[in-house]
This record gives sequence, C-alpha cells and structure tokens, in this order.
Amino acid sequence: MSRLKDIYNEQIIDAMVEKFGYKNKLQAPKIEKIVINMGVGEAKDNAKVLENAIGDMEKISGQKPVVTRAKKSVAAFKLREGMPIGCKVTLRGEKMYEFLDRLVNLALPRVRDFRGVDATAFDGRGNYALGLKEQIIFPEIEYDKIDKVRGMDVIIVTTAHTDEESRELLRQFGMPFQK
Repeated sequence: MSRLKDIYNEQIIDAMVEKFGYKNKLQAPKIEKIVINMGVGEAKDNAKVLENAIGDMEKISGQKPVVTRAKKSVAAFKLREGMPIGCKVTLRGEKMYEFLDRLVNLALPRVRDFRGVDATAFDGRGNYALGLKEQIIFPEIEYDKIDKVRGMDVIIVTTAHTDEESRELLRQFGMPFQK
C-alpha cells in the first residue's frame, strides 16, 4: 500500500471532517481518478510522433495509454473523423496515488520559475485541471532521448461537491497552490 493512501486514510479524512464539520467520515471527499491527456496534433502527418508520445506517457503513468481519435472532420486543420490525434490514460487506486505523489513532490518542483499551481482552475464541481508545458519535468523521462517537448493536461476528479472542499483536499495532499 502506498504511503499517500495510508496518510489519506488517517490524517486527511480527520482534517477534512474537522474543517467542514461532516457528521460522518464517509462524507469526506476523496480523489476518484486522475486523467492524463496529451494532444498530439502532428500525429495526422507523422505516425511516429504519436508512438513517441505514447511511450513517454507510458513511462510517466506506468500504464498503457489509449489513442484518442478525432470526433469530427475539420477542413481548416486538414483533419478527418477517426484520425489519431492524441493519447490519454486514466489512473485509479494505487497507481493514482503514486502518480499524485510523484507529481507533487518530484515533477512540479522541477518546473522552471515555479511559484505554485493555479488555485482557481476548478470546474465548479470539485474537479481540478492542471496544464503542464513539458513532459521532461518527470524524472522517468530522459532529456536526451525525447524527440520533442510536449505538454499534457492532468485532470484530478474528486467526489467533492464544491471547489473549496476540493481545494482543501488537494492542499492536504501537498498540492502547492499559489498564494
């Protein structure tokens, strides 16, 4: 069992119950899943680019990504329906806590000029979206072996009903929000 899951079961639930006055510990919000999405627009011209992106995401998440395909044709982008345009992976359980731990403690501190993540990037229902500009902030990615620097979106889905509950939950996990 991961260290973060152990901590969550004890300290975080107690802190959330105390702060928000829940009557039962089961009312405390939890992290449901983490979705990592990497859009690779160049994949429509070169299939090798998508393979490299999938390889990078597999190293970062520890799980095989799913190829995402275009839902509609867009003539301006020379894009046809069904063309591969990116990849995504959904993490749950043990791998989710492990990824969150690596994101907060290893990857985010390696971002240049890092002053914290945006505290307003919640969707109104307690889910948090974080955009990363480069995949090389993760220690699993070797800088010399990448073909191109790519960004990715990290979506943290929680069972919280409000942004304030979700913000406090992520703060308890060590998410470095801007002041």
